[in-house]
Amino acid sequence: MTAETGERRAVLIAGPTASGKSALALAVAERCGGVVINADSMQVYRELRILTARPSPKDEARAPHRLYGHVGSGDGYTVARYLDDLERVLEETAGRPAVIVGGTGLYFNAMTQGLSDVPPINSQVRAFWRERARTTSPAALHRELAVVDPVLYGRLHPNDTQRVLRALEVADSTGRPLSEWQEKRSRPPISGGRIARVVMAPARDWLHDRIDERFRAMAAAGGLDEARAFSALGLDPALPAMKAIGVPDMMAAARGEVAVEEAVEAAVTATRQYAKRQETWFRNQMADWPRLDPAAARHFVAVADDIAQRMK
Repeated sequence: MTAETGERRAVLIAGPTASGKSALALAVAERCGGVVINADSMQVYRELRILTARPSPKDEARAPHRLYGHVGSGDGYTVARYLDDLERVLEETAGRPAVIVGGTGLYFNAMTQGLSDVPPINSQVRAFWRERARTTSPAALHRELAVVDPVLYGRLHPNDTQRVLRALEVADSTGRPLSEWQEKRSRPPISGGRIARVVMAPARDWLHDRIDERFRAMAAAGGLDEARAFSALGLDPALPAMKAIGVPDMMAAARGEVAVEEAVEAAVTATRQYAKRQETWFRNQMADWPRLDPAAARHFVAVADDIAQRMK
């Protein structure tokens, strides 16, 4: 485990869903007096505690947790807003190690590499593309991106609808490709100091079993009731929170449209597919980060001890 010397103390723990990263973050925070800070784009939403696997009240009592459930699901939470919130929390908790944990690669990219200063998107442009996304296939939207931003067309998968849509909105609203805006970035909040990094890298079979066990546990612990209450909010289907993995399936079950077991199976499959995409992203974007197999319990504890010692 490597660390750079300096003032700021931060631990960055990334990994696919259900890979044990929250357990590592909590273990490190307890050992070094750190603050656990969320870096998962779905765990920010207030109304989705169970279905996004946010830390339990019991875990939150063991160490301070920040940026969990602080946003209403009716808000369109952006990477830029996350960076602002992260900066604020880092200032408020200065002097304590920041243990930043999550599975949203874009958050880690932004906090370590900065964010492009894209102007606000025109509301009419945004409404146009949101409506277009409802009536057009992901593949067709992706082909439109080839015309206005060939660089991102080559980088983004056709099924990465959220990012494809964002690129189309930026190009339409600003007259410049998002890839050009990304060339000029702001100063990242995690750019110096004592920083330890790790990516959870579980075996595929182990992760698949964990995903199955965890989602079934969430469903049994009130996930269906949470989905029912969430569905009753009547939110715009285009909002990010409405697309949280497993949420559409459980809302369908809550409305009686499908059997609960069918919804759980669909959610488990969707979660496994999402984990695969996360693993691909981490492999491509974080190739130089140390890896940790969470199934190696003895090594897991040793790594937690090592990281915590470096933060003291």
